[in-house]
Amino acid sequence: MYNITCYKIYLLIISIKVSTINPMNPKKLLAISFALVLLIIAGGLAYFLTSPSASKSTTTQAGRRGTKSTVVVRSKFAATFLSSFGIESAKIIYENSLKGTSNWQITNPNSQSNYVEGFANLTYAQAGQTVGLFISTTAPTYSLVMYRMGYYQGFGAREVFSSGEINGTLQPTCPLDTSVNMVSCTNWTDPFELKVSPNYMQGDYLIKLTASTGQQSYIPLIIWNPNSHAAYAVVARSLTEEGWNTYGGYSYYTGKGPCILNSGSYPPCNRARVVSFDRPFSQGNGASDFLENEYPLVQYMEKHGLDVAYISDITLNDFPNLALNHRAILSLGHDETWTTSERQGVQNAITKGVNVIFFGAAAVLRHSRLESSAFGPDRQEVDYRNSSEDPLNNGSNPLNVTGNTFSSPPTSWSEVPLTGQVYSGYVILGKGVFPLVVTDPASWLYKGTGLKMNQQVPNVIQTDFDHFIPNTGAPSNIDILAHSPISLTSVYTNQGKWNGNTYSDFTYYTNKSSNSGVIDTGTTNFIYSMGLCSISSCPTTPVRTMVKNMLYLFGQGPTGLTQPSTGNWASISPSGS
Repeated sequence: MYNITCYKIYLLIISIKVSTINPMNPKKLLAISFALVLLIIAGGLAYFLTSPSASKSTTTQAGRRGTKSTVVVRSKFAATFLSSFGIESAKIIYENSLKGTSNWQITNPNSQSNYVEGFANLTYAQAGQTVGLFISTTAPTYSLVMYRMGYYQGFGAREVFSSGEINGTLQPTCPLDTSVNMVSCTNWTDPFELKVSPNYMQGDYLIKLTASTGQQSYIPLIIWNPNSHAAYAVVARSLTEEGWNTYGGYSYYTGKGPCILNSGSYPPCNRARVVSFDRPFSQGNGASDFLENEYPLVQYMEKHGLDVAYISDITLNDFPNLALNHRAILSLGHDETWTTSERQGVQNAITKGVNVIFFGAAAVLRHSRLESSAFGPDRQEVDYRNSSEDPLNNGSNPLNVTGNTFSSPPTSWSEVPLTGQVYSGYVILGKGVFPLVVTDPASWLYKGTGLKMNQQVPNVIQTDFDHFIPNTGAPSNIDILAHSPISLTSVYTNQGKWNGNTYSDFTYYTNKSSNSGVIDTGTTNFIYSMGLCSISSCPTTPVRTMVKNMLYLFGQGPTGLTQPSTGNWASISPSGS
């Protein structure tokens, strides 16, 4: 834990309002000036005596390759420290003290006849890169404004770039590759070129498009820092979002027109086998489900100044060892589609003491791989959901063949030893939202909640859910911290039925060798339930306290060193669920 005296003094210095000084009172002016000098000196001494950057030398990449190159880093924003919320960063605190705005919100969505929409030719970018934004609009002109999403005094975002008016273009219809039912807009032209400034701090960004006729939509973009060693890594779910994207009429789950290849009735035979990132998102005004399944957690972490890095699952696919740079990997809501490389990177990190939180159910369920498009690498995502259709199912590495799930042959790699649970089904839309039911109130998870045994937290369990089943490969020392019944009349499931119910479980286990901790919340609705209260029975307060406890523990290093799991699963009733 780093000493935060220097940062408190820094905040005190910048909080003094010079406007309060009366220039006609020289004695007062002299006294305040003297006090400022003392504060600055004290702040400097505190910083260089307490900041880890003041005494730690950082070896550059060149040094690791054999050429000695040692740099002493002295940045006033380098300090991190442990608070009751977890590992905080002075840089994140400062970032969110900058001027915020609520103008990022959509006030006039697209219509069928008038619209502006687009996509970026990169899912993630870093300082110095140029991102091509391909835009189509029915309007004569449009403008774009780029926002970094966070807390920012409760406004939710900070504006970092504004384009002014740009001549609009109505792009052609995106063609369909009928061999795999892939819709790709690589026939769009004339991109707006956005240079990623070094001043753009790593984070989740929304680029808001506004047509001169008033319509608005988003383009999402992740700005990452390859050199970040932040305590927490928030991993965006680009693979899952694109797999569910129905722009042009096709996703992994739906299609239109006749059957292709040799599928049966399930999965739908007219579905896409390959989906393209070279197209807008049809959902969420172009933001997919970012505002529901990611943003509530992002806003919470930024509000409390937590030391967070931002990457995507595609980043981990490309750089799987990146997971080792962080203490906790945060898999967000509805993170069901993974590549082999991403999964190997995360599982390797667990063996080295890196913690993982699966905030959503059905994690690591679907199996995909990436390939290039005309616009560059990683622009097409392959998931046949049927190994017999996959061209690689002919003597290739079985870890690259895409069956319906990771556990399907020939990959045959169950997610249960990793997540601790099995995907169990989903609550049917419109059939209700169910409470989380506490089963281990003495657990560190519930500290400060006041929750007791069998007490319910309303409106937490919805959409996809997981539950624990013994003898399926789950760690033997797994703890079930919540065991929440869901009426069979409200769900689809083929994984277990007990007295008219199935169950959603919240599980926690620690790796017996590395002491890393792994959580599966058991519901895709967990992050969404962190949002602002808009219902009569609000889960926000206890859920946020649970998140606080998770991030506090998981940000400090291997959780098994202080909170090893005990293996309470055998005491959970009904037996076997």
